[in-house]
Amino acid sequence: MAIYKLFPTKDASIYTQDVEMNTGLDSILEASTYLINNDPYLSRYLIKFSTNEISSTFSNLIGTASCQVNLVNYLALADGLNNTTHLYFYPISGSWAMGTGQYDNTPSTKNGVCWKYSNLSGSNWPTTSFGEYATGSFTTVPGGGCWFTGSNLGLNVEASRSFDYYGSKDIDINVTNTVRTWYSHSIDNNNGIPNEGFIVKQGPEDEFNISIDNAHTLRYFSIDTNTIYPPSLEFKWDNSEFNTGSSSNKILKTPETFISIYNNAEVYYPQSIPRFRLAAIPKFPDRTFITSSYYGENYYLPENTSLYAVKDTDTNEFIIDFDPNFTKLSADDTSSYFDLYMNGLEPERYYTILIKSVIGSTTKVFDEGINFKIINP
Repeated sequence: MAIYKLFPTKDASIYTQDVEMNTGLDSILEASTYLINNDPYLSRYLIKFSTNEISSTFSNLIGTASCQVNLVNYLALADGLNNTTHLYFYPISGSWAMGTGQYDNTPSTKNGVCWKYSNLSGSNWPTTSFGEYATGSFTTVPGGGCWFTGSNLGLNVEASRSFDYYGSKDIDINVTNTVRTWYSHSIDNNNGIPNEGFIVKQGPEDEFNISIDNAHTLRYFSIDTNTIYPPSLEFKWDNSEFNTGSSSNKILKTPETFISIYNNAEVYYPQSIPRFRLAAIPKFPDRTFITSSYYGENYYLPENTSLYAVKDTDTNEFIIDFDPNFTKLSADDTSSYFDLYMNGLEPERYYTILIKSVIGSTTKVFDEGINFKIINP
């Protein structure tokens, strides 16, 4: 029932169009193939997350639990996807400097990572004599980054995603193996590979065959976006528990139910980890003789089939979607509940909590206007 997000420490795109141009402060990340005056060009992008934050997440939150880690990146623009396009995600080999450039700077900024160099001191990206498990690729334009295709842990660190004309172009890709190798290296230099982030690129079938009919634009929001769509590294694990102890509360058996969160403070800071407690009572209780108010009794939502989700109130987009593995409700001797890490939510926005439950043969989504706001400290 836990989802925890980290945000990048740096990102940048690199272009064959100008092999020394830095774009470290661009609001857009780009992995595209395109033509200018019939000449072919391509771009890739790099994105890194803090090693200390990754290590802390494993050590202090996840522990020995099984988890999944996804790289999430939201689409800004897609064009030319008239056939299947592939994006590949590899852990970067070698350090790099973000720089302070932007794509439309005139003259272009040359103080950080670019197609030719990995940093501001002018260190070229390797094109030969790669380290163990590392490689790179180029055709007529040397450079373009260097990345790992494996590690001494034996894990597959290549991830890929295919895009068609229809369907979502957002990135939500499982990169657990790569992040595991980074974490292993952070606690033992002899294991795994060092964390220098991801390089995101189109496949060789697209990059090396650029034409009018085979040019694909894929642009994503960067950490410098002024929108609610920054990229993130999303950790998901199941720490739900269903232990009602000595409680005499019953488990809900009817989908015709009132649902509320009775301890919602409605305003939270990004550092908050509140425990939301649910109140659930049937709309049409069974006929029975009682000597106290029926509405003083609380019910548990069914075990394993009851989930929570969070959406942006203004856009109606799910920030945390229902997930049968990672957003299950827990229960103790007081009520059904879930904990929510607020660090992954943009400040100064309103959010809505939804509850989904399978009750008998009915799947019911409860959208009861349960709202809260994140504010800056």
